[in-house]
Amino acid sequence: MTVIDISASVMQFLLAFVVVAPLLGAVAALLPAPPGLKGKNPDQAVLRHGVTVTGAVLIATIALAVGFDHDHPATMQATTDISWIPALDVRIHLGIDGISLPLLLLTALLTFLCALYSYFKLPAGPSPKAFVALVLVLESGTLATFAVLDLLLFFLAFEMVLIPMYFLIARWGGGQRQAAAWKFILYTLLGSVVMLLGILLIGLKSGTFDMVALATDNGRGLTASVQVIAVLAIGLGLAVKTPMWPLHSWLPDAHTAAPTVGSVLLAGVLLKMGTYGFVRILLPIAPDGMRTFAPYLAAFAVVGIVYGSLACLALARTGAKGDLKRLIAYSSVGHMGFVLLGIATMTPTGVNGALFANIAHGLITGLLFFLVGAIKDRYGTADLDTLAGATGAALYGRAPRLGALLAFAAIASLGLPGLAGFWGEMLTLFGAYSPAEGLSRPAFRTYMAIGAFGTLLTAAYMLIVVRRVCMGEHAPHSRLSPDDRAPQAADGPQPSGAAGVRPAATTPQLADIQTYEAAAWTPLAALTVLAGLWPAVLLGLTDPAVQKLLAGGKS
Repeated sequence: MTVIDISASVMQFLLAFVVVAPLLGAVAALLPAPPGLKGKNPDQAVLRHGVTVTGAVLIATIALAVGFDHDHPATMQATTDISWIPALDVRIHLGIDGISLPLLLLTALLTFLCALYSYFKLPAGPSPKAFVALVLVLESGTLATFAVLDLLLFFLAFEMVLIPMYFLIARWGGGQRQAAAWKFILYTLLGSVVMLLGILLIGLKSGTFDMVALATDNGRGLTASVQVIAVLAIGLGLAVKTPMWPLHSWLPDAHTAAPTVGSVLLAGVLLKMGTYGFVRILLPIAPDGMRTFAPYLAAFAVVGIVYGSLACLALARTGAKGDLKRLIAYSSVGHMGFVLLGIATMTPTGVNGALFANIAHGLITGLLFFLVGAIKDRYGTADLDTLAGATGAALYGRAPRLGALLAFAAIASLGLPGLAGFWGEMLTLFGAYSPAEGLSRPAFRTYMAIGAFGTLLTAAYMLIVVRRVCMGEHAPHSRLSPDDRAPQAADGPQPSGAAGVRPAATTPQLADIQTYEAAAWTPLAALTVLAGLWPAVLLGLTDPAVQKLLAGGKS
C-alpha cells in the first residue's frame, strides 16, 4: 500500500535529490548571493538559504515516505544502479527499505530543525557561509550513508561527515574545542582505517561490493575465518562511531565543546551511522562472524549501559561541578548500549528494538541537547551546581514552559511507558531473554538483567537532574515584615524603584520558550509521544525488512 502512487522514476529522482541536493546547496552557500536575495543582511541571507535547502530535502524525504510501498517494506525501493568504477566493480547503487527510510526521515528532520534554529540563534564563530555549507555537507554524507547499497560508497559517505563535524566543533564550539575536535577526528579516522580493511577483505573474497547481493548470499561465499576477521575490522570502526564502551571517550568531550546544533546532529544522526552499519552490513553479510562476536558485543554493550549511567550519577551529585551537556553525552553511551545489545541478540525482536531505540534516541536526545543549549544561553553556564544552587525556584519558577519541556524530555529518556524511549529498551531486553540459536541463553539472560538494572540507574540520574535543574535547591530567604513587603496599588503593580516602594523579594524571570524555539522543538516532542503511543508506525516498517535480513535475503 502506498499513500500516494508515485512512479518508480520519480521515486528514483527523489532519492537522488535527497542525497545530492545538500551538497549542491553547500556549494551555493559559499558563492556570493544574487543581488535580489541579499536582503538587508547577507549573513541572514545565507542562513535563510540553509533553511530553504534543508526544508526542500525534508519535503523530498517525506514524499519518498508517502510514495513508499508500505506493503513490501523488505523490498529495496527507489533504486538506482549505475556503474561508476568498472575496474573495481563499484556502482552508484542507491535504494531504501523499511530499515533505512526512518533514518532518512530522522536525518532530514533534525537537520532542518537545526537550520531553522540557527537562523535565529547562530553560534558565535567565523563566517555564517562556512557554517551553513558545513551543515549541508554533513547532511549529504549522513543521508548518503543510509541510502547507498555499495560497500565502498558506504565507506566514502561514512567518512564524508567527519571533516564538517570537526570544523563545527573546532570553530563554533565552546571551551576546549580544539582538543575535543582533534580527539573526535583521531578516534573516528583510526576506526575508519581498520573498517576499510575489513570492507576490502569482503569485496576481494566475495568478488563484489554490492550490499544487496552480499546480504542475499548471507555469508555463503565467505569462509568462517574471513567473516571473523571482517566483523572484527568493520565492527571496530562502527563501534567507535556508535560509540561503544570503551571506545567512547571522544564523545563527552565532543558534546561538551560542540555548539548546540552540532550536539543535536552528533547525537541524533551521526551515532546512528555506526549502529546502522552493524545491521545493514555485518548481520546479513557475515552472520557466522557476528555469531562469534555477539556475546562479546553484548558484554561491552551492558558495561556501557551501567558505566554511562554511573558516570551520569557522578556528574549529577551536588558539588561535582558536573556539566549538563556532558551528562547528556554520557547518557548517550548508555542508550546506545541498549541498541548494541539488541543487535547482538541476532533476533528479529532484538534488532527491531535496536532500530526503534535508534530513532527514539535521535528524537529525545536531540530535544535534550536543544534544551540544554537554550539553558546555557540563558544562564551563561551548563554547570549543574550553578543551575541548581543559584536560582531558588529554578526553571519551574523562572521559565515554566522550558522547565516542563526539559522534564518531559528527561522522563522520555528514562523510558517511561507511553513515550518513544520505552519500546526500544523493552524489545531489546526481550530479545536478550531469548537470543538467536547458537548463542548462550544464560549469558544473554545475565546481560538482560544487567541492562534492566541500567534502566533503574537511568531513571535515578534523570530524576535527579529534573529535581536539581527544574526545582532547584531552595536557598533560605530572610523573612520580610509587613512593612518591608512591596505594596500593590489599586490600579496594578508599581514599577520597581518607585518612591516609597521597596522591590519585592521575587525570583528573577528568564526568557521562556521563544517562538523559534517552539517551532524547532515541538516536532521532536510530538513524535516522541506518537512513537510511544503508536509504535506500529515504525515497527511495521522495520520488522519485515529485519526478518528478510536475518533470513539471508529471503522474505
